[in-house]
Amino acid sequence: MLKEFREFAVKGDMVDMAVGIVIGAAFGSVVKSLVDDLLMPVVSGIIGKPDFSNLFLLLRNPSGTEFASVKAARDAGAVVFAYGLFLNAIIAFLLVAIALFFVVRSVNRLRRQQDLAPVAPAEPSGAEKLLTEIRDLLKR
Repeated sequence: MLKEFREFAVKGDMVDMAVGIVIGAAFGSVVKSLVDDLLMPVVSGIIGKPDFSNLFLLLRNPSGTEFASVKAARDAGAVVFAYGLFLNAIIAFLLVAIALFFVVRSVNRLRRQQDLAPVAPAEPSGAEKLLTEIRDLLKR
């Protein structure tokens, strides 16, 4: 059973998948920074809201106080409909989808170019040349 698991875990597909997961996690943090640090300030400058993450509705507020952020409201025990955090997640998802689209598109374009490139016929090996000479001699 251990041998079977080792064969399964060391397969090329599993290693490739592990690398993909690690790269995906790193890519996720880059996209989060892109959304939070670069895109959202531009969007908030246009719209006038400083940050989407603090857009929320109080559904139930037992303390009756006003809250400036989702975190403060949740810490106080209020029930919060945090649609701004959802908007940030949607924007991050769309950015990842667009980035992956361009990566896949580029890879497909490279594959098409590689498939269309003329392939030179391979030189016959020494054994094939020798067999060809023997065949020609036998024909004579």
